[in-house]
Amino acid sequence: MSNHSPGWPPVIELRQYTLHPGRRDALIALFEREFIEPQLALGMQLPGIFRDLDDPDRFVWLRGFADMPARARSLAAFYGGPVWQQHRDAANATMIDSDDVLLLRPALAFDAPAAAPVRSSGLVTATVCPLGSPADDALVQVWRHTMAPLWSDAGAELLSCLVTESAPNNFPRLPVREGEQVMAWFARFGSAEVERSHAAALARSTTWSAWCERLAAPAQRLRLAPTDRSALQA
Repeated sequence: MSNHSPGWPPVIELRQYTLHPGRRDALIALFEREFIEPQLALGMQLPGIFRDLDDPDRFVWLRGFADMPARARSLAAFYGGPVWQQHRDAANATMIDSDDVLLLRPALAFDAPAAAPVRSSGLVTATVCPLGSPADDALVQVWRHTMAPLWSDAGAELLSCLVTESAPNNFPRLPVREGEQVMAWFARFGSAEVERSHAAALARSTTWSAWCERLAAPAQRLRLAPTDRSALQA
């Protein structure tokens, strides 16, 4: 069951947690039982909650805000509130590292992704591309005319194109990866087989190779399975 209708808020955290071996399901159970409704009640959005298909000890989730001031207010209220105080020890006991966080904003207007039936073979991918300088409109248009067709022509549903939010971290209690610039996008594939075929085609693509030459470091590709209560489903 989803927790709300998914969308892409103006400020988005992409959070990747490294967990102690074998503790991911325990964290997801706690997260979905205790942490979803209290965050929604404080005005936050949770567009996606995922298991990393290639790392059994990685938990990935998205948290969104109306703007940066709302982020500061909502996080202060949640992490200073009774729900986190009650359950933080149990949550933190599952984690090795929770500081791999990118602060992002949408670069293009996308419709909220349509609801999809839960398919055991479907998945979501996140592609994170490190940049040497902030993404400008010209780079966004290059993405629109080169990368977007590579995904959509291969049967993917493109869900978002995001770039680094340049505002300083206004809740320093929770670190983010400051001083980095990225472009990232999410896509939904109806089956793992379609995604594998697309990944193989990318490896042969001169268009993808040319894009990668622009990057400051190799792109990160996350293959993600939505949890039961993820708003975004595969």
